[in-house]
Amino acid sequence: MTGKRSALFVSVCLLPFLVQGSSSASAAGRAPAVQADPPAAVTAERQGRFTASTSTPVRSGGVIEDIQVTGNTRIETNTVLSYMVVRPGDSFSQDDLDRSLKTLYATGLFRDVTLRREGNILHVRLVENPIVNRIVFEGNHAAKDEDLRKVISLRPRAVFSAENTADDRQKILEVYAQKARYAAVVTPQVIRLAHNRVDVVFQINEGPQTLIRKIAFVGNKAFGEARLSGVVSSKETAWYRFFSSSDEYNPDRLKYDAELLRRFYLSNGYVDFQIKNATGELSPDRKSFYVTFTMDEGPRYRLGKVDIRSSLRHVPAKSLRKYIELFAHQWYDGKAVQDNATDMEETLQAQGHPFAMVHPEIARNPEKGVVNLLFDVSEGPRRYIERIDVNGNTVTQDNVIRRQLPFAESDPYTPSYKKYAKAALQDLGFFKSVSIDETPGSAQDRTNVAVSVVEKPTGEFSLGGGYSTDVGVIGNIGLKQHNLLGTGVDAGLSGTMSLWEKQADFSLTNPAFLGRNLVAGVDIFGIQNKYQTYQNYSESRYGITLRMGYAYNRYLSQSWNYSLIRRSVGDTWSESSWYILDQSGKSLLSQLSTNLVYDTRDNHMAPHSGYMVSVGGDFAGLGGDERYVRGKINGAYYIPLDDLTNSHEWTASFRAGMGYMTDWGGGRHDIIDNFYLGGNNLRGFLDGGAGPRSVGYAGHSSEDLLGGRFMYNASAQLNFPIPFLSDMGVKGRAFVDSGSVAGLRVRRNLTNPVTDAPYYTRVSGDTLRPRVSAGAGFSWKSPFGLLNIDLGVPVMRSHNDRTQLLRFGFGQQF
Repeated sequence: MTGKRSALFVSVCLLPFLVQGSSSASAAGRAPAVQADPPAAVTAERQGRFTASTSTPVRSGGVIEDIQVTGNTRIETNTVLSYMVVRPGDSFSQDDLDRSLKTLYATGLFRDVTLRREGNILHVRLVENPIVNRIVFEGNHAAKDEDLRKVISLRPRAVFSAENTADDRQKILEVYAQKARYAAVVTPQVIRLAHNRVDVVFQINEGPQTLIRKIAFVGNKAFGEARLSGVVSSKETAWYRFFSSSDEYNPDRLKYDAELLRRFYLSNGYVDFQIKNATGELSPDRKSFYVTFTMDEGPRYRLGKVDIRSSLRHVPAKSLRKYIELFAHQWYDGKAVQDNATDMEETLQAQGHPFAMVHPEIARNPEKGVVNLLFDVSEGPRRYIERIDVNGNTVTQDNVIRRQLPFAESDPYTPSYKKYAKAALQDLGFFKSVSIDETPGSAQDRTNVAVSVVEKPTGEFSLGGGYSTDVGVIGNIGLKQHNLLGTGVDAGLSGTMSLWEKQADFSLTNPAFLGRNLVAGVDIFGIQNKYQTYQNYSESRYGITLRMGYAYNRYLSQSWNYSLIRRSVGDTWSESSWYILDQSGKSLLSQLSTNLVYDTRDNHMAPHSGYMVSVGGDFAGLGGDERYVRGKINGAYYIPLDDLTNSHEWTASFRAGMGYMTDWGGGRHDIIDNFYLGGNNLRGFLDGGAGPRSVGYAGHSSEDLLGGRFMYNASAQLNFPIPFLSDMGVKGRAFVDSGSVAGLRVRRNLTNPVTDAPYYTRVSGDTLRPRVSAGAGFSWKSPFGLLNIDLGVPVMRSHNDRTQLLRFGFGQQF
């Protein structure tokens, strides 16, 4: 009986080892992460954890009169007895005793358990597992302590377990595997302290990053490896990718790359394309990975017949044909088909069919190599929003989130709402992540919408500097809060100082003034500009601007501004032209402005697709010294070149603008209100360097830039990645700019040598003849700040226009 009991005891105690070993072996087969043997310190602890002995064999038979527990210092005796199967009054059963031993070990509270019988008394001797005093990580640099603490199960003041320590070691290795450090070694060390406490130290040798040495494609016939390498996001390691993580092996990225390949082939007519396998093999020295994509391209198809079937009430199929953007005989493009279906669906929903659904259906004809396409238009299930739950917002108020949503309770719910709601919340800039989830409501046609957000800090303190060709060396300081007290109000105080410019500004903007679709704000500012680099005067402005705006819909918005500004022109000198000398002194500008904008761009900061048109005007004369009306129109159109280049980083953009101003009521006609061309709106020319300018003569030899009443400009630009540098954040561009300024607008016209003597001053460059420049440039989001450099070469210019071949700016905030 004793032999059977011992065999059972050994089986019970070794079972966790067998399970652990099997689990580790399975994990090693699934992923290339390092599965090293447990270190000696943990092994010794684990062996001690499952060691038990009986000084006197426990005989079966008889009744247990009492159970005596010894060795427990932290755990109450009643608690120990509650874990056991046997009770006083039970018989001495070998099975029940073995089960009691097993349950005591399973609690994880004891390192050693001994059962001993003396007469009819059962003695239980315990050795408690120690308490964790602290957990220390040593040698970690790529992973922070707080990140490692999040993944391990051990905690200070918790019961130490060798098994948990081994599991935590594996979790740390998985953290390093996610950072492409598959050669990392983690060695747990247990330091025993007084009062049955231990310190657990994880000694970490991070090792080098395990990068991708080679990416291979098997089964590709239509496209070469160079083309397919540009499709996948994983890249082979190279010296210039020290700022990029694309050459780090990541199993999740491998799955994403397989999907990118599928989309690429599907958009090029390969309807039957399949990824057979995507594997990453770790080299024997654990220093690099070899990635292989095995694929079956299948035949290539062209688009055959394109038709529409509609079961939507009052919407005949023929009325929808105008929304088809595809044509027969083009190569089948799965993305274009889905985009067309989505556009048609959203159009129908906007036209009063909230439940309209458009499903593309294809029928292959391998013999002819064509795919017939049918858009099935029908009414989907009617669903209404029963409840909206907002979760995760600890600072931002609920109403700030809800007012961004394109729906409310009781509204029809459509899948497109989910996409627009997520985009609207992300555009706020208040959240790290946003998710929109649906759950069933109280009835079949009811849906609950859960909006979950993870907030991020919205306060900003900036202290920085840089250099610009406009104002020289720049220093700036700023304090901003983009979500003041969780109300969505944007408040900021900033200051800028340079050799040629000083500026201070306080701004406050409420995006939902009075709880309505109304943006209201105020700016109080002071600016001092010294234009000595290209003008012969300085200017200061102090004032206030009141702002208000509202949106008609998702794309159309309008803004109104009222500005009251005290201006001063000074620092003129005797050689300045009479046009500049006439400007000296102070003036008060009272101006009302409006701007109507239709904007479909996908991103306002870095557009890739869409267009924007704005029409605006300024009216000066509600008091003050100025009397003019100024009108402006601008437009921009962005064309993504993804289909041609198979890259999201290529964009063609076209921009154009025009403005005209006229005077009324005898105002001051100050040239500081004129249109100027050059610099940012005409690269290759100095700021204001293209257009009317005074011609110097004896006594007043300076040639001053005067601007004009009428201006037009246009630009075509190609944005592209720079080979070998795109992973470092370097983007290139090539451009052609053109434009002109004309229409002399000054306080006194002194261009007649007879009637205007002795103040006669000739003006050159007052012509609508276009100025044209061409060039290239790049932007670098470096670790030290954003660097912009443009080289513009004037191709067409007027006599005496001022040029500037190289233009650059650099700045950093920290």
